[in-house]
This record gives sequence, C-alpha cells and structure tokens, in this order.
Amino acid sequence: MKFGTKCIHAGLSPDPATGAVMTPIYQTSTYAQEEPGKHKGYEYSRTQNPTRAALERNLARLENGTRALVFSSGLAAMDAIVRLLNPGDEVISTSDLYGGSYRQMVKVHERYGIKSHFTDLSDLNAIEQLINENTRMIWVETPTNPMLKLADIEAIATLAKKHHLLICVDNTFASPVLQNPLDMGADIVTHSCTKYLGGHSDVVMGAAIVKDIDIAEKLAFLQNAVGAVPGPQDCFLMLRGIKTLHIRVARACKNAKKIAKFLDAHPKVGNVFYPGLKSHPQYELAKRQMKKPGAMVSFDFGVDDIEPALKVLRNTHYFTLAESLGGVESLIGHPASMTHASIPKEERLKVGLTDSLVRLSVGIENVDDLIDDLKEALKD
Repeated sequence: MKFGTKCIHAGLSPDPATGAVMTPIYQTSTYAQEEPGKHKGYEYSRTQNPTRAALERNLARLENGTRALVFSSGLAAMDAIVRLLNPGDEVISTSDLYGGSYRQMVKVHERYGIKSHFTDLSDLNAIEQLINENTRMIWVETPTNPMLKLADIEAIATLAKKHHLLICVDNTFASPVLQNPLDMGADIVTHSCTKYLGGHSDVVMGAAIVKDIDIAEKLAFLQNAVGAVPGPQDCFLMLRGIKTLHIRVARACKNAKKIAKFLDAHPKVGNVFYPGLKSHPQYELAKRQMKKPGAMVSFDFGVDDIEPALKVLRNTHYFTLAESLGGVESLIGHPASMTHASIPKEERLKVGLTDSLVRLSVGIENVDDLIDDLKEALKD
C-alpha cells in the first residue's frame, strides 16, 4: 500500500454496525458488560475507545510500526516515554531542542532523578563521550526546532544499539510523509499530532509508535495508568486531518523551498536555516534521509537584537503571529520569546538561536501571496 493510500485506508474500515464510511465518534465513557469481565473488548474509555483504536491502527501503519499509542498532547506522549526509565537513568538529547521538551526534561524529570545531557547530535563523537553506565536513552529531534539541524538517525541508532540504549525520534517536523525513523533503527517515534498530522490547528494530541511489542505494552500500561488520553472527538478530527496529510505536506514543502530561496537572496536577511538549501551544512543528509526537506523555515538578521524581528512579526498579513506549526495556514513566530522562552538565553545562543531569529511554518496558500507578504514586511 502506497503512503497516500495508507493515509485514507490503513487500519480503517467501514463501521461494522452501520456501514458508516467515516469512523464514528464513540462519545461514551463506559460500555455495557454481559457479566463481570465479559464484554465486547471495551470496558472504560480511558483504557479503550473504538475511535481512538482506529486512529492508533492508522498511525501505526503510517510509521511502519506494530502499535501506536495516542495521548492528550505531544508532551504527554514524551512524558510517558521518559517514564519507561528509572531514577538514576540518564538521557542524551540535542542542544537544539523544542523549549517544551527541554522544560519537561530539566524542570520535571530531573526532579525525579532522570538526568538529561544536551549536545550536538550531528556529532557522533560528542554523543559517545556522554554515554556512561547510567545512560538509557537518546532523544533525537530531527529536523530540530527551530534551527532545522539534522541528526543522522541510522548512525545514531547503530551507536545506540552498540551501547544497548533506547533511541526515540521526535518526528513532528518531518511527519511520516518525509521520513520513517523506525525503518532507520529507532525504537520509538513520537509526534505532536497537533501539527502536521492534524493539519488544521483545531486539535491537540500526541502519539508514540513502536515496533517492539514489549515497549508497546509498557507504554499502553502508562497510557492507562496515568490517563493522559485524548477524547473520541479529538481522535475523529485527527483521522479526518490525516486523510489529506500527504497532499498538504507536499504543497507546503513546495512553497517552503521557494520561500527559503527568496529569503536567502534578500539583502536584509542574515542567515536562512532550511535543509533544502545547498548552503545548509547537512544538505546531503537531508537528501538521503528525508523525501523532501520539509515546510519549516527559520531566518535571522545576523544580530542578537529583537527589533528587526519585531518589525517583520508586526507586519505580515498571511503569516499569522502564533504558536504551533504544521497547519494549512502559514504561521510566523519568534522562538526566543515564544516556543523557546523556557530555555535560558545563554543556552539558546550556543546553538545560534538569537533574538533576531524568526520561524516560519509555511502553509498551503498560493506561494506568490506568501512571498509578497514577506517582501512587504521586510521593507524599510
């Protein structure tokens, strides 16, 4: 089954009770039992729900996994994954990490004895130097948020297997349209489904997808025991969004490449961060690892000064100033004061995240309108 067909059909079938083509919203919290323990596979909707089960089957197929578990947000999925570890265990992650993930690792899990180290995951030697007897997991984000750096998933997976470590890949920025980390050796793939998978900025959700049944069972236990699950309405919206995932991502990628080239040639712009530009340090890795370079573009003005960024942020029309990404509409944001404000400035500067950095989530509008919008915002 080709990917576009998977988006619409994988793991799904007409409702057996009514023949409904679209998966029904099973808006119920509990299910009738013939006698204690004798039921139709469903007892209580924190544990199981037919709408959620359909979504999980679909997501598992999209990432070529055996099982998917969905959660109330991407950070809830991350929390469940890190809960696979024990106090005293350590995690290695990228120094260029989504601010919410960094906050959870440092402010939440470190309180319970799980320590995180942050380094440049494009440098295998830097990773190996941090591995010690307490290391249990490598947490990969590729492309990274917001600097669009890439990590070589296959190489890191080989290193992880050598040291008997779990490797988890946050695939939010790429989506399963552009790369499938499980096929490259990852143990777990996670998504903020809020972004490209949902695609319409109307639902918040997270997911973890695995091949190993033992890991799946542990995550399923945590999903039920902790209870951070999405409701059936959210699962229905996610299934609806996924049906156009491949079309949306293809159009957004096409737009993003043109916008990145426009920004790269603009005299006021300092640096453009986009894996599809030949100037990107991991351009060749992007060609090898990803089907397309994605629809996220970041740029700065070559200074650590918020003023030139603010001028652009205040003056776009089609690029809406807002958090999040991956919707049909184009968004513009200021990571230093928005998505990455929880990371200390000295840490942000180490990876090049200055106060003049602007992040674009390129949508599926007409690209000429988007470029004209940026032209006007960049005028004197």
